[in-house]
Amino acid sequence: MESVWLTAGLWMGLALVASLVSIRLGISVALVEIFVGVLGGNALGLERTPWIDFLAGTGAILLTFLAGAEIDPAAFRRHLRASLAIGFVSFLFPFLAAGGFAYFVFHWDLRAAEIAGLALSTTSVAVVYAVMVETGLNETDLGKLILAACFVTDLGTVVALGVLFANFNLWMLAFVAAAVLALWLMPKVAPWVMARWGQRVSDPGTKLFLLVLFLLGWLATTAKSEAVLPAYLVGLATAGVFLRERALLHRMRSVGFALLTPFYFIKAGLFVSLPAVWAGLGLIIVLLALKVVAKSVGVWPLARAFGMSVREGNYTTLLMSTGLTFGTISALFGLTNGVISPSQYTILVTVVIGSAVVPTLVAQTWFRPEVAQAPPAGAGEALTHPRVLGQPQPRSVPSKGAGPVPHPPKGIS
Repeated sequence: MESVWLTAGLWMGLALVASLVSIRLGISVALVEIFVGVLGGNALGLERTPWIDFLAGTGAILLTFLAGAEIDPAAFRRHLRASLAIGFVSFLFPFLAAGGFAYFVFHWDLRAAEIAGLALSTTSVAVVYAVMVETGLNETDLGKLILAACFVTDLGTVVALGVLFANFNLWMLAFVAAAVLALWLMPKVAPWVMARWGQRVSDPGTKLFLLVLFLLGWLATTAKSEAVLPAYLVGLATAGVFLRERALLHRMRSVGFALLTPFYFIKAGLFVSLPAVWAGLGLIIVLLALKVVAKSVGVWPLARAFGMSVREGNYTTLLMSTGLTFGTISALFGLTNGVISPSQYTILVTVVIGSAVVPTLVAQTWFRPEVAQAPPAGAGEALTHPRVLGQPQPRSVPSKGAGPVPHPPKGIS
């Protein structure tokens, strides 16, 4: 038992160090936690245990759920065309580019090339949501559009993974039926629970959501799927509830970011073996560049077409180029089912983690927009900046770990 507490203390100590470093450097704590995980796995002998896997998995589920819950239904409808278009090309272009490159250039077999395309087609809900919360952009129209586009991108990955590789059996039917039932019931049951018991110290509302997420996760894994997949849909279905119950959202976010998500991001860093990275460095750089270029070719012109400034378009494109949760899920699915080899898995996971770090770091350092108030409902598809409308430019105090809001670099609008 002592070793359990010592291990927990070591992991939480690393999480504390990551928080302090992120505050000092002004970059996302999620990125620092990944770096800490790489250091811990390669230099400190940090290892996973079943209970760490559970905490990390719960962190991934909760992050994905909260990201869906942060999508304002009114903002999603207002920017429906933009989020659908940006999200769809954000999935399609890298899926075709990475899959085709792996098949025709690297000569992977077709199934392995499909896994490569899926792993690199994703956008990291976990990283993007963490960045949105830290910078305060989750409260803006731009941030809500980016989160909605992330949803569309990862929905494309999930659907493609299901069509190409799903094991259709009775458990899969039970999982789909339970997910549909939960999506229909939760928007009705959750408001009733919150109205009746929402202010109790025992917090039945949080327990209700965790119960549904855990049960759906069990059905998903039993059906040979992933526990994180239904969490996003449940969050999106109940987003209207969280618009009214902001205190519940803040409580769940506090639990996630303080305890659960550090285990998830540090564990993600453990997958990176520096010797294996060095051996496949050329291939990793090519695939990472291919993913970013494919995302940029698809996303940036659409971002500009839907009224974003150059700075906002660059920022959106870079965040849509990130990957982590669904990318590692796709790669791990391929490994466990014998579709890809361990060396191919190492390459793909390293590229996925690299895509979580590099585009986010560039976006946060040089292209992060100032936090501005969202335009009123009905403002149309274009993302108009307040100063364009002649209104004073609001400035907000960044949340912990976000660092100071930088001034736009010269030459960038």
